[in-house]
Amino acid sequence: MDFDPERPYRKAEQVELRPEPFGALAYHFGTRRLSFLKTPTLVDVVTGLERHDDVHATLDAAGVPEAQRGAYIAALAELAGTGTIEPRP
Repeated sequence: MDFDPERPYRKAEQVELRPEPFGALAYHFGTRRLSFLKTPTLVDVVTGLERHDDVHATLDAAGVPEAQRGAYIAALAELAGTGTIEPRP
């Protein structure tokens, strides 16, 4: 699956987040894969995906500066590749 920031996404239903001082641990119960969300802002983005029409709107709502958007989109693409986030129907 190709990640498209123009589409709506959500945290995968089989993924649980455990808050940590650095951000959160994301555990996928289906694949048993563990991912690290390395900043509290990335946690806000991942948990906010389901409330917005696309990734760009989510980044806006989380207050991600324009200069950091590329890094956040790359992180989300990686999370999509591991199944931590998924396209919303």
